[in-house]
Amino acid sequence: MSIDLTRRRFLIGSSVAATGLLTGCDALVQSTTVNDILQRAESLTMGAQRLLMGHQPLAREFSEADLSPVFKPNGTSEPGSEEYAQLRETNFADWKLIVNGMVQRPLELSLADLKAMPSRTQITRHDCVEGWSAIGKWTGVPLGLVLEKAGLAPGARYAVFYCADELEQTLDGSGKYYESIDLVDAWHPQTILAYAMNGKELEVAHGAPLRLRVERQLGYKHAKYVMRIELTDNFKGIWGGKGGFWEDRGYEWYAGI
Repeated sequence: MSIDLTRRRFLIGSSVAATGLLTGCDALVQSTTVNDILQRAESLTMGAQRLLMGHQPLAREFSEADLSPVFKPNGTSEPGSEEYAQLRETNFADWKLIVNGMVQRPLELSLADLKAMPSRTQITRHDCVEGWSAIGKWTGVPLGLVLEKAGLAPGARYAVFYCADELEQTLDGSGKYYESIDLVDAWHPQTILAYAMNGKELEVAHGAPLRLRVERQLGYKHAKYVMRIELTDNFKGIWGGKGGFWEDRGYEWYAGI
């Protein structure tokens, strides 16, 4: 685990230890009581961070001299679907970002449309839950500008990102990668839809043609191969109902660092 996880793991570990339930990993994972404690610890972490960072401070940014010589891809390196392969063959000329759900003006935006919008470039550190970190330079359109263009319907609370990569073969589609963030993070100035990395077009291994960068959260929140953004007020009916591929499998929804 990255050192940035220390504070959050301390909160979780302290809560679990206080219950006297540290009797074995399998028992902990299967325990409803412990799962409830973990969820309360996650809420505590989220509340504390939001309280301390209520004025939307920026994640640390670096200089080009700090760029990592090697930046490993996180997650999959290439979606295996025929649809994605066809889009890649035309250099994503036929790709469209769909923005729908609780919006006033559903959108279909090409890569050229996104590049014509105001952009932001930032050099930030990517912290992977697997324990590695790397610094990269990202360029893209601030997510908030896209949401403003769509216009949010009253009651919208979350942006859900549906991706092209499929990690598990499932009949209901739940094996496809997806992620979500709330509107606080969606409007953070460093939350961008990136189409370039280190001054070049985004490579397939890093999420081409478009990936989310939400710099105050761990790497699994940075959805790659984004195809659609849905605005919603809850996660009910969206696959496992937890707000993300890994969250449906036990990860925390709020991965703030």
